[in-house]
Amino acid sequence: MTTIFWDVDTQVDFMRPDGKLYVPGAEAIVPQLKRLTDYAHSHGIRIVASADDHLPSHRELSATPDFRETFPPHCMHGTEGQRKIPETALEHPLLIDPAAQDPTILLGKVAGHSGDILLTKHWFDVFTNDNVETVLEALKPRTVVLYGVATDVCNKYAIEGLLERHPEIRLFAVQDAMKPIDAPAQEHLLKQWAEEGVRVIDTDELIEDGIPA
Repeated sequence: MTTIFWDVDTQVDFMRPDGKLYVPGAEAIVPQLKRLTDYAHSHGIRIVASADDHLPSHRELSATPDFRETFPPHCMHGTEGQRKIPETALEHPLLIDPAAQDPTILLGKVAGHSGDILLTKHWFDVFTNDNVETVLEALKPRTVVLYGVATDVCNKYAIEGLLERHPEIRLFAVQDAMKPIDAPAQEHLLKQWAEEGVRVIDTDELIEDGIPA
């Protein structure tokens, strides 16, 4: 049974109080993020991570953001803010940007790669990276354990995208390794996802007891 960990946007601009688009309280989940990352690497579990990678022209960015569909500039390409925090550093990542690649060639790349996967994106939804489905086809995960930021934006798109496109995957949401932009949203979304079949767990439960059968 193939398991992957899915790390959503644990980047400097989101995770640190001085970041360009700080998610309130994000620094509080860093210890859990590190434990999850270390656990995956010590147990031979592949991490698939997403990361914003923006240019000024991207539709998500605005000088007058509404903080729903548009946000201030953040995670700009090549900046320190676009980097992942050290606690969630990937091992030998295969970088896959949003431009569509030849599926046959990409399948071979992923199949022949033993490290983690880094999917960059230009908008909230990781599935706007045209190569995500090919990566999933190559990895064939039976179980996905998802965490990161922000619960009510990029986590939401990732979880709901997986639910819609891959109902056969067992999906776990690590609730104490997530933070929302809008604080009340987290409880509502976790409840909604649980009703849709997502299993909501804590880091301790996962690490001490293993992934529930």
